[in-house]
Amino acid sequence: MDSQSTLCFIESFSQTFDIIVVLPTRDIDTDQIIPARFLTTTSREGLGRAAFYDLRYNDDGSLDTTFALNSADSADCSVLVAGNNFGCGSSREHAPWALLDYGFKAVVSTEIADIFRSNSLKNGLIPVIVDSDTHAWLLDNPGSDVTIDIETATLTLPGNRAIKFPIDGFARYCLLNGIDQLGFLQKHRDQISNFEETRSWNP
Repeated sequence: MDSQSTLCFIESFSQTFDIIVVLPTRDIDTDQIIPARFLTTTSREGLGRAAFYDLRYNDDGSLDTTFALNSADSADCSVLVAGNNFGCGSSREHAPWALLDYGFKAVVSTEIADIFRSNSLKNGLIPVIVDSDTHAWLLDNPGSDVTIDIETATLTLPGNRAIKFPIDGFARYCLLNGIDQLGFLQKHRDQISNFEETRSWNP
């Protein structure tokens, strides 16, 4: 079988040009990103409908028109600028799955919870951590166009102001090549098999 046919792919990125939507609330946890009652599936498809469900909808099921993501202006936005400490709470891969299925490519904040950040990188959602001044500008300018460059690890604002953000080298490689961690191993499975067959010691 062609090894390429079994690779586990995520969307590959070099640069992405996108519009921001602002959700300034701090300490949004993973249960707010996707409530626990929606975690019964192992499929990513359709989870976008559950993203921020209890914030997007009223108790009677109607849209909360005061919530930022329900604004018509946010329809084409694919970069979420969030408040501090985004993604805190329990670990659930469904959280980045839901955001990706909703249409987001990246989340920007001054602080993104470590486990959520790790899960995001593994699944192709770009976590961008910026300084407080940059964050404040973004919060004050919803609808702005930004560029995220994975190769150079920069977020570029209008006026060509470029801000560096941290990203793990292996995660950057996977994003640029459109593979996840399993896909990386599968890509090298011939070398792994050869090593296993020729090594002189047993575990």
